[in-house]
Amino acid sequence: MKQISAYFRLLPVRALMARAGLLLSLSALSACDLAPRYAPPHYVVPASWHGQGPFKDAAPSTVALKPDWWTLFDDTVLNGLEQEALANNADLQAAAERFSQSRAIVMEARSDLLPHFGLAFGSSDNKSSADRLFRYKGPITATDEFYSGLASWEPDIWSGIRNRVRVQKYYAQEQAADYAAARLSLQAELATDYFALRGLDAQRAIYTQSIAYYQQALHVTQTRLDNQNATGIDVARAQNQLYMTQARLLDVQAQRDVLEHGIAVLVNEQPSTFHIQPVDDLSNAEPSIPAGLPSDLLERRPDIAASERRMAQANRAIGIARAAFYPHVFFSANGGFDSNGFNLANLANSMWSYGASVSMPLFEGGLRRAQLQHSWSIYRETLDHYRMTVLSAFADVENGFSMTNRLRAETERLGQAVGTAEKTQTLTMTLYKGGADNYLDALIAQVNTLDARIDRVQVQTRALQSTVGLIRALGGGWRQKDLPTPDDTMTFGVMQYSGLQTPADTLQQLNKN
Repeated sequence: MKQISAYFRLLPVRALMARAGLLLSLSALSACDLAPRYAPPHYVVPASWHGQGPFKDAAPSTVALKPDWWTLFDDTVLNGLEQEALANNADLQAAAERFSQSRAIVMEARSDLLPHFGLAFGSSDNKSSADRLFRYKGPITATDEFYSGLASWEPDIWSGIRNRVRVQKYYAQEQAADYAAARLSLQAELATDYFALRGLDAQRAIYTQSIAYYQQALHVTQTRLDNQNATGIDVARAQNQLYMTQARLLDVQAQRDVLEHGIAVLVNEQPSTFHIQPVDDLSNAEPSIPAGLPSDLLERRPDIAASERRMAQANRAIGIARAAFYPHVFFSANGGFDSNGFNLANLANSMWSYGASVSMPLFEGGLRRAQLQHSWSIYRETLDHYRMTVLSAFADVENGFSMTNRLRAETERLGQAVGTAEKTQTLTMTLYKGGADNYLDALIAQVNTLDARIDRVQVQTRALQSTVGLIRALGGGWRQKDLPTPDDTMTFGVMQYSGLQTPADTLQQLNKN
């Protein structure tokens, strides 16, 4: 240790002080940021929603949707399925891993801001040919042992490295927004499929009831034929109506099986063993949605947040392209011991070197200018995509309001149509049994009743699904403040070497709400 201390005392003190001053000067220059000043664009948004839908004025307690918005439908089965999907869906877990990967890339880019240190050591035993040309008169065997320390650092004078770090931080935020969009998509898809399945359950119940009714009608026509009070065509019509309804029931059952298998995949269950108990009617609550103000939509849609983060990345990339036009400085140092034997602990065997290099492009055939133009074009492209994303978001909400309002009104009208059709069916069948009417009128009444009941269930299903779509268009309870901050995207400290396999706070960062 004394010999090593003496070695470092041999270094020129003035040279070290001069280089320390140079490093401080370069650190002061590192404040130069060549990226353009960035601010998200502001668009003129409407003061209120044009569409009329099942929404209510937002009170302070209901200013936004809750993250567990599906509980508004008051369905315990749906609540359980949503929780199971959030916990086990493989696609959602893969999206979380993409966020985790992006955080690792942030740390990788950040490492270039700090000096790099390393150790090098090795040994060799060499023998030269005695007959080689121009052989030096001396021993033909030699040994070499060396131990050295290495250091290197590139001062970030033009903030090129810092901008690369910021790009990766913004990319990690984009991945967090993409995860939120994937989670909302999963929730909405599951709810949409679930209501479609419940709609098919209601259709199954209607077809089953109708089949029982048509069997009775067939019995009536057969009895009247046996008593010579009806013709064979009445029996044939009754049979046709019965068989067609039985076929439609089989088709509904097949559709339900397919939907049930799809829901099983969403909740990470085996389709062959997964089953949802059927119900006989579609009685889910139709909630009132706190719509909020149109200006808040930009902060409630994860796809808008992801698009804005892509725009921020493109802005920083311009700064990186600009930094390539200016000189770059690189410092390196190497010191240790080197000897042709094993006696290294000797000042005579010490060696060191340190220095700096500067590189600056002079002529590259327009390469840097092309890269800068390319980065500006990418930024303008992200701006165009952001504008379209915002417009599409407003269109989604307006469509949701229009659909939910119209479909609910249509459901009410079809409910009235079902009542009149059932009344007509009962009256015509009573008249037919009494011989006061023909079976064709009774058959038409039966067809109209079945069609009205099925249409009502289908529209009611679409109304529930459109409500889900409206909730999805409004962001599903997500807020932009749920995004991790740029500093939150860093997963570990500079001197941390444990707990790196699975960052413990990944899901906490993604599921703040």
